Amino acid sequence: GVKRMIGHTASVLSFKESSLMIENLAALHVNSKQVERAAEALGEEIARHERSVIGNGTPCSTTMYLGIDGTGCPVRKEETEGRKGKQPDGSAKTREVKLAVAFSADSRDKKNNPVRDEGSVTYNAAIESAATGDLDESISDFACRVDRETQRRGFDKAERQVIIGDGAVWIWNIADELLPDAVQIIDLYHAKGTISKAAREIFGIDSDLGKQWGKECRDELEAGRIDSILNKLKPFLGKCDEAHSCRNYLLKNKERLRYPLFRKLGLCTSSGIVESGCKHVIGARVKQSGMHWTVRGANAIIALRCHKLSGRFDDFMAERRKSA
Repeated sequence: GVKRMIGHTASVLSFKESSLMIENLAALHVNSKQVERAAEALGEEIARHERSVIGNGTPCSTTMYLGIDGTGCPVRKEETEGRKGKQPDGSAKTREVKLAVAFSADSRDKKNNPVRDEGSVTYNAAIESAATGDLDESISDFACRVDRETQRRGFDKAERQVIIGDGAVWIWNIADELLPDAVQIIDLYHAKGTISKAAREIFGIDSDLGKQWGKECRDELEAGRIDSILNKLKPFLGKCDEAHSCRNYLLKNKERLRYPLFRKLGLCTSSGIVESGCKHVIGARVKQSGMHWTVRGANAIIALRCHKLSGRFDDFMAERRKSA
């Protein structure tokens, strides 16, 4: 019972806050270090269970979505040895947590846009590599995680399978490896951001002409007129690196930017649920002020939090009790 309380509180609050919460609600004194050890042990147990018990799920809708993204987790200095980062000296202060979010979106908002269905969302995340060499016979650790989650959710049995992400190459490599028949969509907001960045670099941050040029290009992106945007970029290709990068982005992802077709098919074109997952599922717990994690500790708490927010924690604890 105490371990169950620790699992619920430590998946949401810091270890110190969890200790205080348990004392206030249950009149039990469990100091913060005990909470930390128990929560991390429970998280590691959940992580082992996640790897070994996969199941063969049934899709909750005829159209299933899989969103993939990554976000930084602050870690201890020894966890970034030899890693390149975004600090001025080239060093790193974080490790990337990669997140897979499975959901359905049959519901509609007031504007008839698809929105996620309540209770359909599950999360699976870890600080893991998504890299696979050309000669590797097996897929990456994170690709294995994605594969397990899609099997659990019956993703491959859905009539329509949709993968949403940003422009990161590793996302689409995983999509091609695991689910080659799925519809691939780049989040509309991210695609618009790429165009806005190019406009700022070409014309300057405060340029009214640049703002108008960017708006026209974004409108054409939504209308599916990629070739028109490419023509607008042509005059600047030899003068601005960002114009060249934007052109390559549009050419490389042309099939993932067919927004008129996606809307016609009634598909969701926003990765908002994934973006909020990075903030709500990962950031809200491991990015609190002053936190610096070991990879082992972060992965344990991330596993615990994903299980709780996916509605799997109580079932896990009940099964655990039976086998005790």
